[in-house]
Amino acid sequence: MNALKNKVQLIGNLGMNPEIKNLEGGKKLAKFSLATNETYKNSKGEKVTETQWHNIVAWGKTAEIVEKFLVKGAEVVIEGKLVNNNYTDKEGNKRYTIEIQASELLLVGNKQ
Repeated sequence: MNALKNKVQLIGNLGMNPEIKNLEGGKKLAKFSLATNETYKNSKGEKVTETQWHNIVAWGKTAEIVEKFLVKGAEVVIEGKLVNNNYTDKEGNKRYTIEIQASELLLVGNKQ
């Protein structure tokens, strides 16, 4: 049950080609944005689609898979966990971000 405490699953499309960084010691980092869409009918019966954007990071072997197979527009299933970060911007203001640290991914849809 412990594995279910911080688990996220998303199905969406990449908003950009992944940004790949090679770090010291040979470790790899991949960053990209993922768009998920929710469609519903409003009170007037009109179809409405809302898009949410998610920041995704992947490390190590998962980052290598991202680098090799994922491109802008690709549909992918991501499984991972939420990670909260904070930093101080140039004006001295504290900023907070939430990203998904991917541990598993599955490419779906048409091959590109």
